[in-house]
Amino acid sequence: MTEHIKKPVKITETILRDAHQSLIATRMTTEEMLPIIEKMDKVGYHSVECWGGATFDASLRFLKEDPWERLRKLRAGFKNTKLQMLFRGQNILGYRHYADDVVEYFVQKSIANGIDIIRIFDALNDIRNLETTVKATNKENGHAQIAISYTLGDAYTTEYYVEMAKRIQEMGAKSLCLKDMAGLLLPYEATDLIGALKDAVEIPIQLHTHYTSGVAAMTYLKAVEAGCDIIDTAMSPFSMGTSQPATEVMVETFKGTPYDTGFDQLLLAEIADYFRPLRDKALETGLLNPKVMGVDIKTLLYQVPGGMLSNLVSQLKEQNAEDRYYDVLNEIPRVRKDLGEPPLVTPSSQIVGTQAVFNVLLGERYKMATKETKAVLSGEYGQTVKPFNKEVQKKVIGDIEPITCRPADLLEPELAKIEAEMAQWKEQDEDVLTYALFPQVATDFFKYRQAQKAKVDPAVADTASGAYPV
Repeated sequence: MTEHIKKPVKITETILRDAHQSLIATRMTTEEMLPIIEKMDKVGYHSVECWGGATFDASLRFLKEDPWERLRKLRAGFKNTKLQMLFRGQNILGYRHYADDVVEYFVQKSIANGIDIIRIFDALNDIRNLETTVKATNKENGHAQIAISYTLGDAYTTEYYVEMAKRIQEMGAKSLCLKDMAGLLLPYEATDLIGALKDAVEIPIQLHTHYTSGVAAMTYLKAVEAGCDIIDTAMSPFSMGTSQPATEVMVETFKGTPYDTGFDQLLLAEIADYFRPLRDKALETGLLNPKVMGVDIKTLLYQVPGGMLSNLVSQLKEQNAEDRYYDVLNEIPRVRKDLGEPPLVTPSSQIVGTQAVFNVLLGERYKMATKETKAVLSGEYGQTVKPFNKEVQKKVIGDIEPITCRPADLLEPELAKIEAEMAQWKEQDEDVLTYALFPQVATDFFKYRQAQKAKVDPAVADTASGAYPV
């Protein structure tokens, strides 16, 4: 590349979604976000990731907020910036596969309420589980970005990722994201892989990683030099640790180079000043555990994402078996191989981790298999890159005939049934989708919402936008 060609790297800001999801269990409230939006809107971000992932569940469950209301308020505030969400393919934002009619309706409503870019991934990298979402997004004139979950293992060669990228482009995705949820992509590996992907496809390439193993900023540098178009970063107060590299650091890194973002550091400093007290509050209340701010090189040894490690420790604590930690860590790669070597990302990371704990604590492998392990081995989550361990499959599911089609092909349309079931709570079309994903949590929230309305003075209720001051 000649020095004078300008190719500014684009930046997706994650502070309103992945950053607080990774560091403080998705507890940032809408009220905490709104005051800073006007400034964030002036930065010139490629997009702001602000919805999807765990935000939907956490809003309802812990913050007693309507996630759709959050999206509408963010949309009203961001006049110049594209809004982006994370979508788990056929799982939407829940933990099971939903029928196509629910997926299509969810995409339609997400875009109608303000989402521009939908990043779609599947825990097994089974492309069939993404088809419906991509088609629906294109139909609504949204930007469908497909994310490949990046992981290590025999099957995951450069050729594998290149083939995936070509299929993704053919499917009609407008861009491609390499989603490195565990921070496993090393800097020089990024040079080779991004280079190979750039040669293989025409669509823009975005890189998403986490700072967990300590290499992320260096990986971004090499990736951008190799032609990566967009990187995901987080404003410094909620950056690093299990979150993303800091926005300001990457902006400064590329200053004066062909990749210069042109962002205003003084404006970024004002935004950081706004978020810093929120981080300090999270530290004081114990919501932000300083442990997640350090580097955990074990991530590279065991290929286990940070969130999965903390999950593991708490599972072992409950069983008074913390001394078995390393036995479980050694068992994880074995279970992962038995289950067809899936990437470890929600929900496959939880499934593999829990099964490894059972195998170690019960002293016999697969003496007891979880419902989810059975579902994986029955093909209910889709196709894995490598075949299952036949003996393990036989031991766990016996003579059940595993399914080989796209799992959602076996699901009847379910929207009408869901709507009938929750009719008494419906105040807006979107409520049906909220209930579809989390029936119990949604019902609790709807009851809460009703109770709040009963004690609101109608004079101060902003009924037009459905905002009810409590």
